[in-house]
Amino acid sequence: MKELKNDRLLRALQRRPVDVTPVWIMRQAGRYLPEYRAVRERAGDFRTLCTTPDLACEVTLQPLQRFPLDAAILFSDILTIPDAMGLGLYFTEGEGPRFERPVRGSADVDALHVPDPEGELRYVMDAVRLVRRELDGRVPLIGFAGSPWTLAVYMVEGGGSKDFCTVKRMMFEQPSLMHRLLDLLARSVTTYMNAQVAAGAQALMIFDTWGGVLTPKNYQEFSLAYMKQIIHKLVREHEGRRVPVIVFTKNGGQWLEVLAECGCDALGIDWTADLRDARARVGHKVALQGNMDPAVLYASPERIREEAASILASYGRGNGHVFNLGHGIQQRVDPEKVAVLVEAVHTLSREYHD
Repeated sequence: MKELKNDRLLRALQRRPVDVTPVWIMRQAGRYLPEYRAVRERAGDFRTLCTTPDLACEVTLQPLQRFPLDAAILFSDILTIPDAMGLGLYFTEGEGPRFERPVRGSADVDALHVPDPEGELRYVMDAVRLVRRELDGRVPLIGFAGSPWTLAVYMVEGGGSKDFCTVKRMMFEQPSLMHRLLDLLARSVTTYMNAQVAAGAQALMIFDTWGGVLTPKNYQEFSLAYMKQIIHKLVREHEGRRVPVIVFTKNGGQWLEVLAECGCDALGIDWTADLRDARARVGHKVALQGNMDPAVLYASPERIREEAASILASYGRGNGHVFNLGHGIQQRVDPEKVAVLVEAVHTLSREYHD
């Protein structure tokens, strides 16, 4: 087992002592970096970038070459699983991901299968192996997947949505069909994430991007239940270390108590929740990750430091905090502002740790 030079992230996710609060940034490998845009242009299109392990490895490592971040997160897409199911994923400029063959009925669900991570999704596993080799123990690597509900939204809607009417119609009118789809997706995500661990991922994150569009009852039945199913079947020990699991439900601050019981190690918190309140509500059950509004990075360096200080103070003294944005970094952010944030978190957080 390669010794990690910086294991702050893994320690914090397990609520163990650290010297400073670890920080990484959702979508840290992305369009705000000029070097990413150069590789994207070289690839020719986003899909090629995602499915070429050498290129995915290169952009995964780019932010770590600029900033002293405490983790790498694999550059990939949450729609790799439905793409491997044969739905015809494509990307259109300005509209995001679309599927040629959306899932609309029982026959469509019958035609789906659990993808083989070392078959249809071999390119992801090869990228994980490459990144681990190139990191050489510098920081841990985070693997990830979309939640079953989030994947189902894209698969049923045929892409992104503003009103979610097609997927919610299926949920309300054909709940048994929706449960069949979600169960298949949960099994697929479990297999996929366990393969990422075998390939070298040292922490895992489930992105429940669209869980927050559901009612409390429907959230527990159609989103949380399937994330629990996944978590309980994930490999949690590998290479002699625990593999922590983070769950992030966007707009899920009202459900922190039930989320804290799902079996994960940490909850991602978006910027609409207060960390002090969140910490009081979950107690010592889970670590917390978050939660600066990404738009703060458009502000002055002084204002960024001030906001970082406020969030650190909100969490307070003790273990179990991973600093992050409350959602993904935005593409027009100046990379120098990210440098300011990372330095501020590492410097200002020392007083909160023994």
